[in-house]
Amino acid sequence: MTDTLLLAGTRKGLLLARRRGGSWHTEPLALPMTAVYAVAIDTRRATPRLFASATSEHWGPTILHSDDLGASWSEPDHAPVAFPKDIDAALGRVWQIQPGPEREPDVVYAGTEPSALFRSEDGGLTYELIRALWDHPHRAEWGAGQGGQAIHTILPHPADPQRILVAMSSGGVYRTFDGGESWAPSNSGIKATFLPEEQRYPEFGQCVHKVAQDAGDPDRLYLQNHNGVYRSDDWGGTWSSIAEGLPGEFGFPIVADPRRAAHAYLFPLVSDGSRFTPGYRFRVFGTADAGRTWAEVGKGLPETDFYSIVLRDAFTADAADPLGLYLGTRSGELYAGNDGNWQQVAHNLPDVLSVRAMVLA
Repeated sequence: MTDTLLLAGTRKGLLLARRRGGSWHTEPLALPMTAVYAVAIDTRRATPRLFASATSEHWGPTILHSDDLGASWSEPDHAPVAFPKDIDAALGRVWQIQPGPEREPDVVYAGTEPSALFRSEDGGLTYELIRALWDHPHRAEWGAGQGGQAIHTILPHPADPQRILVAMSSGGVYRTFDGGESWAPSNSGIKATFLPEEQRYPEFGQCVHKVAQDAGDPDRLYLQNHNGVYRSDDWGGTWSSIAEGLPGEFGFPIVADPRRAAHAYLFPLVSDGSRFTPGYRFRVFGTADAGRTWAEVGKGLPETDFYSIVLRDAFTADAADPLGLYLGTRSGELYAGNDGNWQQVAHNLPDVLSVRAMVLA
């Protein structure tokens, strides 16, 4: 099996797990007593840089980085992400850290609560607010999902650094074609089931939970909504439902295979009013045809009744061949698997908030 480094951000710190020779070895929690809402791995550098968004109840939120695969963590002397003094806003937490495209090796993005997008040009050490999105006239009408108002998805286009797509709860999907100088909503076809019937397809305001990008076509996107699963073939210009064949349309994460086109995975729940897995079964569903059909890929997951959930950033894939999938639950279990078999990596953790994985050389 492929040697792997696994990062799992939890409510009380960061777990690092390493697989060598087929066996998993976990380390004591790093960054203890912080809620690690986002982790990221930047593989564009000769030595990969790890990121962790850690929120302390005493010191507040920050972003730390590691250049030695998690052996040590560093934080700039000043807050790496902060709103300018002329803006009356306080940083709640960093929900997403996203390395930029290959052609911009020093660019890293951060998505925050309240909904804002920050850009770093020094490898993720310091960040500046992208003002055009913050100043968007829709801001006053963006709502707050149950987890807060936050940008949780950032997708820089791999072929065009001027194109960036973000998603937030709850405001929906927004895009820029000019490097962040201007932004427009892009939610055509996404249903807002919590609105009155005649208002259920608004220009913006949808509670999008997560968006993932197809490996073969960067303009093909997969979206898990607050009730609904969608695909776009024009980089978010229009969206169509691909929920047929799933046992439930509600859920939080959606993951695209980073190597194989048309392959994506999600963790369905019954509905917003019944946030349990269908039949209380612990199951992942996958598609190999861009959402036309879905099938269980849960062999090896527990067969006992399951009452927990998987949060939007607690499900991920590596770039291995064969593919590795990794997910953490709110009940503190961490699993590694693929299309066929799963195994438990850790249990009795604090609830898992974020997961990322990297194949080790």
